[in-house]
Amino acid sequence: MNRINDLFTRKSKNLLSIYFCAGHPTLDGTAEVIRALESKGIDMIEIGIPFSDPMADGPVIQDAATKALRNGMSLRTLFAQLEGIREAVKMPLILMGYMNPIYRYGYENFFKECKRIGIDGTIIPDLPFKDYMEQVKPIADKYDIRVIMLITPETSDERIRFIDENTDGFIYMVSSAAITGAQKEFNEAKQRYFNHVNSMGLHNYRMIGFGVSNKQTLESAQLNANGAIIGSKFVQLLEQYGNPSAACDALLDALEE
Repeated sequence: MNRINDLFTRKSKNLLSIYFCAGHPTLDGTAEVIRALESKGIDMIEIGIPFSDPMADGPVIQDAATKALRNGMSLRTLFAQLEGIREAVKMPLILMGYMNPIYRYGYENFFKECKRIGIDGTIIPDLPFKDYMEQVKPIADKYDIRVIMLITPETSDERIRFIDENTDGFIYMVSSAAITGAQKEFNEAKQRYFNHVNSMGLHNYRMIGFGVSNKQTLESAQLNANGAIIGSKFVQLLEQYGNPSAACDALLDALEE
């Protein structure tokens, strides 16, 4: 069974997934960050593939991507760094990146390498659904890689149901139609969005991301979905502390305050 599906089968509530950008703050720290997060009890990890024009990301992750690229990170380098990661890490691993570097690498080569390395899923924010259905899904299914699709408060019910019917793993619920970045709380409009999606009877599990950074937003996300995804807050702490274990400890402390 794919590790993402297995995770949700075993633990369907209060999940915590963490995003970081490969190659930031140092080029060679990718595997160390992954091992540290697993040792701290994090449920799932999104590994960012840095790109020069990360349109869905806010200033924190944009800055991390820029620094990672300057450090020399590339998709090919990332795969090399993940070689043997499954000897020590059991949790689901997801690659999150934009179409350009994946398309240039080649869809077949990309998903084949994901399977070989032990990657369980991908998130490609700028992947058109038509391209997903016609070009990407057949290859991803061939290698048992989940392609996670995003929905926002602007996504129509028809589109949400279509995504639900044609994907597996979980649906990434973006908390707002904005870029990534920490928020102090989720307002009434976001709560209505969460409630509406929950009332639709979707078969996929759901994770809420974009803006989760403190106890209030974490608890709201975990109450309104199967779990929460944290990115910008951890990326900030990782740069601040340099040490992934210390950064994770600081994050977990912040989520208790």
